[in-house]
Amino acid sequence: MRNIEVLLRERVENLGRCGDVVKVAAGYARNFLLPRRLAVPATEDNKRMMARRAERLIAEEAALIADLKKRAAALAALSLRTVEKADAVGHLFGSVSAQRAAELLTQAGYPCDEKDVRLARPIKEIGTHKVPIHLHAEVSTEITLVVASEDGRTAVTLPEPEPEPVEEVSGPE
Repeated sequence: MRNIEVLLRERVENLGRCGDVVKVAAGYARNFLLPRRLAVPATEDNKRMMARRAERLIAEEAALIADLKKRAAALAALSLRTVEKADAVGHLFGSVSAQRAAELLTQAGYPCDEKDVRLARPIKEIGTHKVPIHLHAEVSTEITLVVASEDGRTAVTLPEPEPEPVEEVSGPE
């Protein structure tokens, strides 16, 4: 299989950033990178042109990351609350999904897409949960989500089990 060198025009996930010269399979370059204008052939003229563009993009990305870090700090201090139906032991009769968390964030004034909420699995119990939020490849944070039952409980309080009577065992006589 033949590899060719291309110059990336934009950031490509798992490949590189704008201005990077990378070796890729000829078919990947011909069928994906070049038609979508994500890369150009790695000629000297293209390298000079992309060096100027890369400087501008790096400055823009640094400003974006600084802005997103401010937003991440605001989100980290945020605590959201939702009321759901739950049984007596705190299990929800449904779940709180990434979509619901995104809706709560949007209602709180922080517009968010469902894909940015990175729940490993839906929340199925009442209580306080940390929900990861992905803002950028380099910026992530967590919000606090309090899931309460309709009767106002936010924590499960199970009754203490009664101690079992202790039988005395005597040794051989």
